Amino acid sequence: MSKKKTAAKASLMARLDKGPVICAEGYLFELERRGYLQAGAYVPEVVLEHPELVEQLHREFVHAGSDVVEAFTYYAHRQKLRVIGREKDLKPMNLNALAIAKKVARETGTLLAGNICNTTIYDPKDPATIKTVRAMFEEQVGWAVDAGVDFIIGETFGYTQEALLALDVIKQAGQVAVITLAAHKGRTREGWSWANAARRLEQAGADVVGLNCTRGPASMLPLLAEMRKAVKCHMAALPVPYRTTRSRPSFQSLTDYGCGCLPGGHAFPIALDPFTCNRFEIAEFGTAADGMGIHYLGVCCGAGPHHVRALAEAVGKRPAATRYSADMSKHYLFGHATLGKTSRQKAEDRRFAKAIVQT
Repeated sequence: MSKKKTAAKASLMARLDKGPVICAEGYLFELERRGYLQAGAYVPEVVLEHPELVEQLHREFVHAGSDVVEAFTYYAHRQKLRVIGREKDLKPMNLNALAIAKKVARETGTLLAGNICNTTIYDPKDPATIKTVRAMFEEQVGWAVDAGVDFIIGETFGYTQEALLALDVIKQAGQVAVITLAAHKGRTREGWSWANAARRLEQAGADVVGLNCTRGPASMLPLLAEMRKAVKCHMAALPVPYRTTRSRPSFQSLTDYGCGCLPGGHAFPIALDPFTCNRFEIAEFGTAADGMGIHYLGVCCGAGPHHVRALAEAVGKRPAATRYSADMSKHYLFGHATLGKTSRQKAEDRRFAKAIVQT
């Protein structure tokens, strides 16, 4: 693996020192919704089959306020490609994803991030799988470094030990590391507290630590507060945009009791629509996280550009998409758009609008 030093640390870390940095995620769910990625395997075959759609989504997220273009290499690792019988496409898939992201990042002046993630085969008690997982990380990190990324994200780890392994590979490559864990339960899969996990990652050299995916805003914030007290480094917070609760803390655990047609009774992953957070909830989360001093912010699986814009605006940013943010004062019934209306029409519209809301 080549070890190419970049100006990444000054770039990302300097931005974080000054204030929030937005990193849009959610590519898996968004492209599945659009009909170009299969739920279940969740392998980003779309980067080879429809690269123009991946590029377009990158641009939509940047337009909405993302400061980072993250190469769509999540689950583009050797194990996942074996599952779908496309291991031979491992390198082309990664290189294409990196090239697409690099093009958009360089054209828009945003940061380019490489990405590695949970491998699904890590076993802390099996030296053979540890060796295999490390090799998987090394090949993906190597391609990311060769592509000239500004930093590398390691994400969605249930095992902190797997995250530490990913971190070591990233740091061995001379890269800035953003490491985030997935909190399915009250503790990591090793049984460590989330504060302890964050502390271990910081001590091992992570530049940014935090949580991504799995939990929605309501059930992620309490864990973030614990982690914030445990570390001094920058932190990351990227929830899923779903209404998780204390009793149902992960989006995998959500059940829609109002629908009797769900296979197995679970809403995850393709029937989560009734639980989707609105823009105000995502904005509220952004404000709360920023108030904790957490500056690396985003929205994970399920996010759309409207969520990203709401998050960006909540922390004081004004992306290009802000031009089209809602202005209900212009609405013909619920606003003040009365140009050309008679006094009688204005009165009737006010009465009708009130009746609609009260129905």
